[in-house]
Amino acid sequence: MIKLKVPQGYRTALSVYDTQRAIEFIKDTFPRHLGCALNLKRVSAPLFVGAETGLNDNLNGVERPVSFDVPAAGGAELQVVHSLAKWKRLALKRYEFYPGNGLYTDMNAIRRDEEVLDNLHSVYVDQWDWEKIMLPGERNADYLKDTVRRIVAAICNTNEELTWAFPSLHTRLCREVTFVTSQQLEDEYPDLTPSQRELEYVRRYQTIFVMQIGKTLRSGKKHDGRAPDYDDWGLNGDIVVYYPLLDMAYELSSMGIRVNAESLASQLEERGCPERAELPFQRDLLNGNLPLTMGGGIGQSRICMLLLQKAHVGEVQASVWDKETLQQCESAGIEIL
Repeated sequence: MIKLKVPQGYRTALSVYDTQRAIEFIKDTFPRHLGCALNLKRVSAPLFVGAETGLNDNLNGVERPVSFDVPAAGGAELQVVHSLAKWKRLALKRYEFYPGNGLYTDMNAIRRDEEVLDNLHSVYVDQWDWEKIMLPGERNADYLKDTVRRIVAAICNTNEELTWAFPSLHTRLCREVTFVTSQQLEDEYPDLTPSQRELEYVRRYQTIFVMQIGKTLRSGKKHDGRAPDYDDWGLNGDIVVYYPLLDMAYELSSMGIRVNAESLASQLEERGCPERAELPFQRDLLNGNLPLTMGGGIGQSRICMLLLQKAHVGEVQASVWDKETLQQCESAGIEIL
């Protein structure tokens, strides 16, 4: 489905050539700030995992992973990752990381069942995925909020360096984060959809963190879907900023404190898939063989699009689009890569 929004009188601040230079600047600068803010080290990560491992993120449980077999590996069935949410936790153990220390990596994914291809959504996903080990006493909302503030500061610091290097850019970001739960949003805006609630709230506060995503609200509905076996639905959330160019609530990151054995068992039961407890990763977690962690994904194209004041994600990433979108973008002066 096509849902394109074209800002009136849109003109890009950078040429295609300078856009590529600026993307390189951001992808060099932001990981440095993120690594310093959260004490993270870069590691290499897989593009695909074995279908039988339980390591792939099953998102809302309905999206189909891109799958293929490899005859030279005994016909193994592999899946292109939806995200590295579970793989990162296993890697922290295998790579011998320690509490307070973590990793980040470049994650690339294909979301073949993306329902809407619009200004923000593409079948190609690129993120800075990160994960760090935490102590039992840190599994609380205060620790989560402190981490959110550090990530927002890293984004703002990157933006300030970028505007020095490219004076034609004038992106303004709010460093102060306002925290709100998904239930509080439903209580305040009961007649709006979850996305409409976020927009109304972020217009007021500019930078927000919507907490407790995945759990069932008092209305019997969810604010948004989350897989039951990586985030603790009581200790997670999304970083969202207001993007005036498109008048939208602009999600930059999904993150959270990960499930422990207790919350994993509870969430698998609530979601109606207790059989997933028998998969290798989930079994290791339930048996106490994996560290307590927190982590998330920060959209690379999302950060670039926001800081470079672009109207469409296709201006900062090479993906695939339908003919109608390409024609509308060309007519509006939106240069799709």
